[in-house]
Amino acid sequence: MRAVWALRSALFVLWMLATVAPVAVVLVAASVFVRGTPLYRIAVFWVWLAMLGWRWICGVRHRVQGLHHVPSAADGTAAVILASKHQSAWETFAYPVLMPHPLCYVFKKELLLIPFFGWAIGRLDMIHIDRSRGAEAWARVADQGRRFMAKGNWVIMFPEGTRTPRGAKGVYKHGAARLAVETGTPIVPIAVASARCWPGKSFLLRPGVVDISIGPPIAAAGRRADELMREVEAWIEAEMRRIDPDAYR
Repeated sequence: MRAVWALRSALFVLWMLATVAPVAVVLVAASVFVRGTPLYRIAVFWVWLAMLGWRWICGVRHRVQGLHHVPSAADGTAAVILASKHQSAWETFAYPVLMPHPLCYVFKKELLLIPFFGWAIGRLDMIHIDRSRGAEAWARVADQGRRFMAKGNWVIMFPEGTRTPRGAKGVYKHGAARLAVETGTPIVPIAVASARCWPGKSFLLRPGVVDISIGPPIAAAGRRADELMREVEAWIEAEMRRIDPDAYR
């Protein structure tokens, strides 16, 4: 069975490599003439192709609960900050397709060096930071986060900072909560059991269902960042145990 998974996963990786180059070339070329949402839609098209790949090649499906907790496309520029559990690359690819507003990821600048993929995301309304620069990196997040949210984008951050194994919990950092408090923007917590099918940094995908649970917005105005993040963490970790109980036995 593992050999079958490995073969299907290899085909999926080939599918991603075959599709990312032409889409990235179109996106970079289009960025000479337009910026913002039109480029984002081109990127989402490639992510949609990736989702088709992991569904039809690897048998990975998804199930979403609580999507009504986020503002709809009809709500215009109503802003939220998404704070998500992070178990694999699955959620970074899936959220732009699942969410009704353009997303602005905060990511390490090294990703810009990845051929085609990095060149494309470098042309989007995203926030790339040098993690070693501390206060300077945070100032960039705060400044660009405000600017992009004013344009109707939603900032998305992974409070644990890196992918955590299934059933584990990382250290929840305060960046998302700090941005929420400084801008008065609600935080929407998200639990996702992606490691069930796509564990950690591996590209060995297993058939199954990824469960995503989106919580109600948590108001940030007048809160302390540490207090707010503790509430976000408590919701996410409790919800992880509900949607993926086998991982926490």
